[in-house]
Amino acid sequence: MSAQFQRDAVRAFRFVRCGLDAATGVAELVYAFDDGPELTETITIPGAPFALAGARAHAVEQALRVLHLIAGVSYYKAAVPEQIRIDSYAIDADTAALLELIYVNGLGEFAYRNGLNLHGKIRFPVGEGRGEGRAPTLGLRQHALVAIGGGKDSLVSIEALRAMEIEQTVTWVGGSQLIAACAQRTGLPTLNLGRALAPQLFELNRQGAYNGHIPVTVVNSAIMVLAALLHGVDQVVFSNERSASYGSLIEGTGEVNHQWSKGWACEQAFGDYVQRHVAADLHYYSLLRPLSELAVARQFARTDRYDAHFSSCNRNFHILGERPVSRWCGVCPKCHFVFLALAPFMTKPRLVGIFGRNLLDDPAQTDGFDALLEYRNHKPFECVGEGRESRAALAALAERPEWREDALVERFAREIRPQLGDDDLRIEPLLTLDEEQRLPPPLWERLRAYFAA
Repeated sequence: MSAQFQRDAVRAFRFVRCGLDAATGVAELVYAFDDGPELTETITIPGAPFALAGARAHAVEQALRVLHLIAGVSYYKAAVPEQIRIDSYAIDADTAALLELIYVNGLGEFAYRNGLNLHGKIRFPVGEGRGEGRAPTLGLRQHALVAIGGGKDSLVSIEALRAMEIEQTVTWVGGSQLIAACAQRTGLPTLNLGRALAPQLFELNRQGAYNGHIPVTVVNSAIMVLAALLHGVDQVVFSNERSASYGSLIEGTGEVNHQWSKGWACEQAFGDYVQRHVAADLHYYSLLRPLSELAVARQFARTDRYDAHFSSCNRNFHILGERPVSRWCGVCPKCHFVFLALAPFMTKPRLVGIFGRNLLDDPAQTDGFDALLEYRNHKPFECVGEGRESRAALAALAERPEWREDALVERFAREIRPQLGDDDLRIEPLLTLDEEQRLPPPLWERLRAYFAA
């Protein structure tokens, strides 16, 4: 960027244009601030050339525009200007409503950390008298693109679909070697989608742009919807459990959900929009929505196939910054929570073997586990379960001889447990299946039996 970026002087954020080269599978998403230089993001969908015609070509164009609009959140947040402009196409009120929902809620943690209030500020322009009508049914073949993130949740989904004998391709966005190795371990077909952010974005950050968390799950969802249409398949599957719908309760602010785009409100809004405006027979859903984090952990513990391959440690996935030498740093909120969630359902030697140490016998980790319990602190801004799940897991461990003498379990039993009622600590109610989900009905009936087994 030649001129210095003046964050507070920016008046408008522009969605300049988007395009897809069906011969190469490369999409370009172009943005700008005011009349400044263009910021071009590229998305690469392997499998080209793609033959597109008729209703499918129109659906791909719709999906590309939705991706352009949603992925723009990465750039819009740099200045959060008053005005939003869409230069090369118009959108209807339904689309504007979806985008405002995603931007305001998906940037909730970003706004909190930067001292901003985005409510009522973000307005997408609606085109003149233009409704899209109902999306066509495209005759997509029954096949699932399943998002894999390298952690336990997506592996539970993959194994459930395998048990249901549903054809699937294990899919991820970006160049993580850890995810690639985990995907390879499934033994299933894989699809690695490319996303290259506009390189100037990192320079803008150095020049004082606003920075912070974006709703990356819904960005990846929109990329995978485009990929599904190009490959002619009818399902895009994520592995977000019901705990993702609950945020951190912050005194004086209210609820701020780090993982809002993994929550039910986002899944429902985005999935319904895709079926109304893009393709009626394209199903977007989270396979694990009916389960709590603890219920997912119980499912994962049923097989040791991935013990030496999976990792939920977020330090492995930062764009910039150090990475732990092993798959688990052992000190971040994700490591704390995954260790705690798996402990009631795994033998102690197996769990300590996965992490390389016993996190619950380390007094230095006290503050981290207290935050998970929502004891003297709010839930961390991470993709971790609800406080009641952590409390129930520790209460269960306090009853078990092999765990009860570990430093943090012993402290919980002595100091925290007496302050809590018995009803707050039972693990069984947290393992029941919820009805809130948008799975295809025949699949849901079979999955219910599978998870209950």
